[in-house]
Amino acid sequence: MLFTDTAPVAGVRLTRDGYAVAEVRAARTGIQQYAGSEVGRPDLAVVNVYRPPESVFSADSLASYGFKPVTINHPAQGVTADTWKDLAVGIVGGDVVRDGGFVKVPLALMDAAAIKAVQDGTREISMGYVCDLAFEDGMTPEGEPYQAIQRDIRINHLALVPKGRAGPHCRVGDRKGAPETGREPAPINHGDRRMTLKTITVDGLPVETTDAGAIAIDLLKGKLAQAADALTAAKTTHDTALATKDAELAAKDAEIADLKAKVLDDAALDALVAERSAIVAKAKAIAPTIDTAGKSNAEIKRAVLGDAAKDKSDAYVDAAFDLKTADIKTPDPLREVIADGTTIVDAVKARDEAKAARLNRLNGITEAAA
Repeated sequence: MLFTDTAPVAGVRLTRDGYAVAEVRAARTGIQQYAGSEVGRPDLAVVNVYRPPESVFSADSLASYGFKPVTINHPAQGVTADTWKDLAVGIVGGDVVRDGGFVKVPLALMDAAAIKAVQDGTREISMGYVCDLAFEDGMTPEGEPYQAIQRDIRINHLALVPKGRAGPHCRVGDRKGAPETGREPAPINHGDRRMTLKTITVDGLPVETTDAGAIAIDLLKGKLAQAADALTAAKTTHDTALATKDAELAAKDAEIADLKAKVLDDAALDALVAERSAIVAKAKAIAPTIDTAGKSNAEIKRAVLGDAAKDKSDAYVDAAFDLKTADIKTPDPLREVIADGTTIVDAVKARDEAKAARLNRLNGITEAAA
């Protein structure tokens, strides 16, 4: 979590090159108030945060002030090597010391606009830093209650602001002994900056927030839009895949239905065999030497009709064949077998009768001779 606190600068002077240099009280110990939402406790309206001397003046914390960038107001994020060129207007020196309950640092401003801003009244100092914030109830040695305490403070940058959380003791360019007049209590704000609220629309509802909040909300809205687009794309891909699979299944079902339609049941097969046999029998009755092997029913009919079927439709050929073979009886295999059997029996009977007659004739000749 990035914190920011404020304080003033004394003894500003301009160098020959126009730079402004000064020593400033950059931070202090004691209680500072934050809105609960600033420190991750939206359930609390105000949180008293204690900055104990052992945290503010630890060797590591003091060392972290040296050679850090100076900015005009606090950037939305901490200053890094990637953003220093765009944000820095000066630098904190390395001679960092304790001054009673304050931290004093040397300060140099190199940017003309920043120097003018100080001359025009932007004089309070606000430190941007990170720390470990522990929520624990306690009481300061001065008897002030607190709900959280800061430890392991590490400085990121020093910002020049109109009003800061550390109060009027941390300012740039106060004349020694000059009274502080007309100052209003600094409002609770994030980063020791006075909150400038703006109204933005979130899901059709107006929401008041800071510039940093607006940036964060826009970022989240952008990510939400990206997620929605990704979801839509995924759904489209899924729907397309389903449609493709449905089409494949429909084609397969149609193929199966077609194959089933082509499968003949026993009755249909018997009918086809009977029809084929009748056509072949009628054809051979008209043209005994016709070769029906490997020919379709239609080809057999055309062969029987000859030139009369040339260039004629199948319907014409069927009708002509039926007409030509109307008087031909279709043979019944069973009847033929029975008929053949009767013929054989009659032949045997005739043979036997002829043999008996011959024997009788021979017997008659023998009797006459006697």
